[in-house]
Amino acid sequence: MASTAQRSTPRPSGHRHPLVATAMVLPLAALLVVVFGGWEAVVTQASSVGVMLGR
Repeated sequence: MASTAQRSTPRPSGHRHPLVATAMVLPLAALLVVVFGGWEAVVTQASSVGVMLGR
């Protein structure tokens, strides 16, 4: 039978510090950028916007 001992400290109600959430997401985001070539798309879009604003 499983032990049902309670924790001495209550668990937070599902809220994380924003820096913790960012640290969890950044590695996955970097991997997706590399795998799907997202960096080139961002550079292309930024270049296009720069050209439009320069006119």
